[in-house]
Amino acid sequence: MPHTLRHGDVTLPFWSPEEVQAAVRPVVAHLAERRVLAYPTETVYGFGTAVDHESVEALVRMKKRPPHKPFLLLINGSAMLERLGLVLTPTASRLAARFWPGPLTLVLPGGDHRVPARLRGPEGGIAVRWTPHPGLQAILHAYGEPITSTSANRPGVPPASAASEIVTQWRDEIHRGLLLVLDGGRVPPSEPSTVVDCTGRRPRVIRPGVFSAAVLRECVPELVGNL
Repeated sequence: MPHTLRHGDVTLPFWSPEEVQAAVRPVVAHLAERRVLAYPTETVYGFGTAVDHESVEALVRMKKRPPHKPFLLLINGSAMLERLGLVLTPTASRLAARFWPGPLTLVLPGGDHRVPARLRGPEGGIAVRWTPHPGLQAILHAYGEPITSTSANRPGVPPASAASEIVTQWRDEIHRGLLLVLDGGRVPPSEPSTVVDCTGRRPRVIRPGVFSAAVLRECVPELVGNL
């Protein structure tokens, strides 16, 4: 009779501080091998990789991502932006000072020749979020570099809110060692991060989310979009 893997057999626990610390070494090794990581965030579960062409392409192939849909970057400090040549415009700086770490994604200019083209959106910028998730902050601190982020789901399927959903949908990729899943429990229902394009003359909401435009305008009155 074939062996059926239980949920706990194919994921790394990622809930308590002790579990997070125990996961750091295998996660960093997995990213260094240019493979894909699944992890909980402050909104939903995400997929991510190292920020290099080979790693990003591995995620593109696994998720069958259309070329016009880029990934964002998760960071845990402004030093990571500087190393990639990404620019916090005056408007982006005000938003970051008020809402980071948090569920606000900023599309920033810069990153030429340092960030794979797959990560650059149609507006020409790179989407970045400083995640407040403590487990991810620990991973990013240990790894020392940003990681990519996209929702963990098959096309047409809602983003995963639990590791068990990823195991069900991506069992073959897990067995082949391409995908490592961090189990941080079920993520409470949440809106996605608000996305603001900071590459133009005026900041513009390009995806509504956790922070409303009205709240953001308290910080940047010149914001346009999302009413």
